[in-house]
Amino acid sequence: MSNDLISIAKVLNFHGIKGEAKVGFSKGREKQIEALKKVYIKKENNFSELNVVSVRFHKQFAIIKFKEFKTVNDVEEFKGCDIYLTKEEVENNLDDDEYLISDLIGMDVFDEDGSCVGTITAIGENMANNLLSVKDGNGKEHLVPFVKELVPIVDLKGRKVVLNNIEGLIN
Repeated sequence: MSNDLISIAKVLNFHGIKGEAKVGFSKGREKQIEALKKVYIKKENNFSELNVVSVRFHKQFAIIKFKEFKTVNDVEEFKGCDIYLTKEEVENNLDDDEYLISDLIGMDVFDEDGSCVGTITAIGENMANNLLSVKDGNGKEHLVPFVKELVPIVDLKGRKVVLNNIEGLIN
């Protein structure tokens, strides 16, 4: 089951005394969090199914009431645990220009002339944007900001990425 699940949020703490959970999630995902109905939570390598009763937002956090949580102690038991959705559900809620990190890893990277310049080995994050880690033919790793100006084409079906290879990015 765990291979079909993708982490989307984390239980940070309880909120109030009625068993609501304070949940952290990625910025810009409010619409997806608000639409949650059923999620999975992982504790000590075991997954439990939880049913979402309500979602509201407070500052940058979601306050979620799960049917299974009645008290503060119920939430405390899962504090720090990740919340998961099925891969299929996550994929169905992606915008046209969004991709799962796991789908990008292993893709070949081509420059605008059609020459293969490397393969994506990992995706990292910084404060501004994601970074593609591209290993070239010599085994050297290059970090490429994953922005439309530098990476205009992502072809999931063809398993390739096209890069505007400006001087110094990947040589």
